[in-house]
Formats: sequence, C-alpha cells, structure tokens
Amino acid sequence: MNLKQLEAFVAVSEDGSFSKAAKALFLTQPTVSAHISSLEKELGVRLFVRNTKEVHLSEDGQTLYGYAKQMIVLQRKIETAFDQTRKEGSHCIHIAASSVPSQYLLPQILACFREKYPREQFKIMETDSAKVVEQVVNGNVDIGFTGTVLEKKYCQYIPFYQDELVVITPNSEKFRVLKEQGGDEPEVEKVWIKNEPLILREEGSGTRKEAEKLLKKMGIHVDELKLVASMENQETIKRSVSRGVGISIISRLAAADEIKEGKILSFSLAGEEGKRDINVVYNKNFQLSSLSEKFLRVVDKVYPHE
Repeated sequence: MNLKQLEAFVAVSEDGSFSKAAKALFLTQPTVSAHISSLEKELGVRLFVRNTKEVHLSEDGQTLYGYAKQMIVLQRKIETAFDQTRKEGSHCIHIAASSVPSQYLLPQILACFREKYPREQFKIMETDSAKVVEQVVNGNVDIGFTGTVLEKKYCQYIPFYQDELVVITPNSEKFRVLKEQGGDEPEVEKVWIKNEPLILREEGSGTRKEAEKLLKKMGIHVDELKLVASMENQETIKRSVSRGVGISIISRLAAADEIKEGKILSFSLAGEEGKRDINVVYNKNFQLSSLSEKFLRVVDKVYPHE
C-alpha cells in the first residue's frame, strides 16, 4: 500500500467516477483502476460498488476512506510545511464559511490579514454551516466559519462574534402598528408569528437551526408555522419580505442596512436568548499550519471576544 494508491482511492470516492478521478490527478484511467485493484487485492476487500454510470463506496470502502483521507491531508500539510515557496509568501489558506460570516464578517478579517501579510493568498468557499463543518472534518479546508455548533468529531469551535436573530417583516401599516403596541419588546410573546406566512433559510443553514431551537424554547414548534418557502440566499429573503411575501427570521447583522433604510421592520425575537455565537472552527486532529495560526490571531484582533 502506498500514498499514490490511497490518493487514487480518495479521488474516486469523492468524484464518484474513475475517469473524473484520473483527470483530477493527471493520470490515465487504467492507472487509477490499477491502483484501486492493487488496494482491493492487498486488503482482500471490495472497495467500490460499481454500475454502468457511477461507483459508490462499499462498507469496507467507507471505513478505509476515513483513514485514507486523513493520510492524504497529512501528506499535503507536510508538503506545505516544507515547501520553500511557502516561506516566500505564496501559500494559500483554504477557508469555508457560512453565509452570514462570509458576507458580513470575513471581508474585514481578510482586509486586516491582507494588510499584515500582503504576499499570502486565500481561497474562500461559501456554503451552509453543515457543509462548512463537513469540509473541516474531511480536511478539505484549513479553517471554517459557522453560525451554529454541530457536534462533529475532531471539531474545535472558537466563538468570536455575537449576533442576534430577529424577525423581519414588511414595513407595512399592520406591522408598524404592532411595533408601536410593544410587539418589539423581548418579553412580549411572539405568538403572532404562527399566523404569518414564514420564509426560512434552507436546511443545513446555521441560521435556520438556531431559529428552530429558539422557537422551540418559546413554545412554538415548526409544524405550527405557515412555512411558505425555504431560501438559500439572504438577499432574496430580504427582498421577498419587503415585498410582502411573508416574514422571516434572520441575522440582525444581515438585515442591518435594510432596517436602517426602512425597507423592512425588525422585531426582537427573545432578547438575550435570541443571541448566538458566530464561530471559527478547525479540525483539532490536524496540526494547524503557522499561516492558519496567524489567521486566527487576526480574527481575534479584528473581533476580540470576551
């Protein structure tokens, strides 16, 4: 067994195709097939279930993938640590971030990082919190940013910013009256939410997970709500709310400009209980590179968290 065989195995596992894996690794398909066949022969197991269109990991293949992925990631980290070009400032830090930190917090962090380390590079992937954690667990990124904590093995979460979830509504007479009557006070029950068409973030979103947890604490269950849409894009949600499609629960940080401009109204959901931490997350099973450690120090400098 060698790293080239494991690298081919991981590539086929993630691409679901021998031809795609070969292209990604700059190898011929017969070479990739030979690597997999050698592994299967040496281990005495079948690693893939094949059909005419794609391949899937067998149960033994899933077991091997967990180990093989760690070995490939570790190999890359070793190469990076001893790469002379890295010392000259050409290393790239890979970051995955959910939408709120990606759009509203990360730009300031990157600006500060860029000012301090002008020759370093970064690659940013924006996705939902669940996929961010998955990328961190699999070692595909160095650092992640999430709006919720997902209990995953090896993940270390560091809160660095406190955000608040709020109810946003159209700026209409109905909701202006509700606000004047004290509907914005944290101690006032928000039972009226159950009577309004509701737009939520997509499944896997940290905002949605935290909103559902908060509503449950308030005695409001999701199946009682008039859910009319699930949307990935926060800009689409805000515009839909401003045009009267429904109300929503999103980050105050994300809604700040529209609230200030009077396009939408905001209602405190649960006061202090409505606040949540935005976290930076990394895989504690892998040693952080010196550049990743520098990046975390910049995060702490830009957003010091007590």
